[in-house]
Amino acid sequence: MKLFIIGAGPGDPDLITVKGLKLLQEADVVLYADSLVNEELVNKAKEGAEVLKTAGMHLEEMVNLMVDRLSEGKKVVRVHTGDPAVYGAIMEQVALLKERDVEVEIIPGVSSVFASAAAVGAELTIPDLTQTVILTRAEGRTPVPEFEKLKDLAKHQCTIALFLSATLTKKVIKELVSAGWSEDTPVAVVYKATWPDQKIVRTTLVNLDEDMKKNGIRKQAMILAGWALDEHIHTKDYRSKLYDKTFTHGFRKGLPS
Repeated sequence: MKLFIIGAGPGDPDLITVKGLKLLQEADVVLYADSLVNEELVNKAKEGAEVLKTAGMHLEEMVNLMVDRLSEGKKVVRVHTGDPAVYGAIMEQVALLKERDVEVEIIPGVSSVFASAAAVGAELTIPDLTQTVILTRAEGRTPVPEFEKLKDLAKHQCTIALFLSATLTKKVIKELVSAGWSEDTPVAVVYKATWPDQKIVRTTLVNLDEDMKKNGIRKQAMILAGWALDEHIHTKDYRSKLYDKTFTHGFRKGLPS
């Protein structure tokens, strides 16, 4: 028995991978996180497919259902928002499925972090400015490990992408300022990236909480913070070596400087 876990992408139904869409259209049974996955995408399932919403199901209920359908010889797919590898809660499903001798294949998807960067026209790694992106979350009801506190991660002064943190912006400001971040550090907030009601808020660290309140954003938001998010960065002279005319690599001989 084999189950496919498919990354649906951030919202726009066209942002699923070709492989993911093919499997979705071949499936006899489709389970999807209806609180997050675009129903327009799930409607692409083949005629007669059993389509099941899982937002109201607990873990064991969902796994039992998947195993039952697989036992009947049906092709079953589980559709997750974004990319399943980041805050996808898939390992707890995989653990129970493996106990039932079910093989699992994961099909990657476009993460909301990259959809959000695209929406604001940002490159998260800028030469001579930052070459690292930290994907994390502020600590709320779900704790973070001791060595992954936001204040400690922020000391790297690189680009930070915050998932699941829209209700914790006061804490975010406090932690980043405590780590030495300037209050005028650029921040971009993208609500429901790639959905029809997408909203982009450009602000600074010190104004983050206030500006999110003004825009009524308290869920489904990606917070991108760091100087790579400066909306005027294209006017500054940050360039990679890759396209420098004096730089030699395996495909091009550099010109004399």
